Amino acid sequence: MTLRDRVAAIVDGKRFQQLIVGVIVVNAIALGCETSPALVAAHGGLLAKLDSAALTVFAAELAARLYAHRLRFFRDPWNCFDLIVVGISLLPAAGPLSVLRSLRILRVLRLVKMVPSMRRVVTALVKSIPGLLSLSGLLLLLLYVGAVVAINLFRSSGDDRFEDLGSTLLTLFQITTGDGWSDVMRDLMREQPLAWIFFVCYLLVGTFTMLNLFIAVVCSAMESERSSEPDQTVLREVQALRDEVRALSADRLQPVGSAERGGAD
Repeated sequence: MTLRDRVAAIVDGKRFQQLIVGVIVVNAIALGCETSPALVAAHGGLLAKLDSAALTVFAAELAARLYAHRLRFFRDPWNCFDLIVVGISLLPAAGPLSVLRSLRILRVLRLVKMVPSMRRVVTALVKSIPGLLSLSGLLLLLLYVGAVVAINLFRSSGDDRFEDLGSTLLTLFQITTGDGWSDVMRDLMREQPLAWIFFVCYLLVGTFTMLNLFIAVVCSAMESERSSEPDQTVLREVQALRDEVRALSADRLQPVGSAERGGAD
């Protein structure tokens, strides 16, 4: 086994990943403590040392992964994310780029990569983006149509929330989230008693249907990701078996070749 293979076995090992998770948690706590002026005044030096130590560990980990996996390192989007976050943390604390150092807290998001259940959820969310975009377009279309109808129905009531298209869109978006829709409806019903018909119809379509469709798309993506996970595990195991067979074949063929050359001599 070469040095590169040994480094790869270490950085991909379970114990090493648990160590990195521990460092991430400690670093997250330290960054949170830095937001307290009292803690900074009392333990500012210790917090700075903890941050520097965590950054050193993260940089060493990325260097080891780059050495072990070479160009394969960049095929994993999570590795690229880690590289960007750690690179931001290495920026100088002074100068025009010092503002970006406030993004150091993004290192906490590396827990998503380390914890399989979190990684599965994020992967499902990414896969559901096309469906969510389509539903978002449909929701915007519903908001626009509802706003035009609401302006024509309720502008004469003198309510500022239905005075123009922008205000009406904002009001309908508020109603879609379920925030204070009954107050808006009852205020209008003082002038127009049948205003409840519009609000009930809009809530049935906009809230009970559209928002539940968003949840359905995400749940479907998560179920698809969960069902495909065993297949990926089997493929990894098959690939590992193939590598072992190739290694055994190479070990067996080498002595045979050497013995044949010795007999020929």
